[in-house]
Amino acid sequence: MIFTVRTTVGQEALVVDILVNKVRKESLNVYSVSVMPNLKGYVLIEADNQMTVTRGVLNVPHIKGRGVVGGEVKIEELSSIIESKPLMQAIKPDQKVELIAGPFKGEKARVVRVNDTKEEVTVELLEAAVKIPVTISAEHIRIIKE
Repeated sequence: MIFTVRTTVGQEALVVDILVNKVRKESLNVYSVSVMPNLKGYVLIEADNQMTVTRGVLNVPHIKGRGVVGGEVKIEELSSIIESKPLMQAIKPDQKVELIAGPFKGEKARVVRVNDTKEEVTVELLEAAVKIPVTISAEHIRIIKE
């Protein structure tokens, strides 16, 4: 069963880290904890029942209200959020992306080349004075929809 937990916007990843540590420490029957990039202020938790989730989120910082929102969520309801498109097929040259990891985290860039076999992307930072190509792992970018 999947449950939605309301969090402080922007703190979803921190909440997941805290929850994962708490679940391991207390041996709770939680199967997965995930953050959806296009679902701000919420974390999805897969567990055996709502009581387990409620125990898991108890006293965790950045959890809003009582934690669990509206009970169990059906997987069909999440189909619009969950996209099963392979990452490398979604990246095309000249797309604008945001770097989400590494020394240039938070910078916006334009894709120059895509290396499917190595799963790497060469980008040029948009706000840099000199356009220097930087090659990074494709996992470290997020496509910006225009």
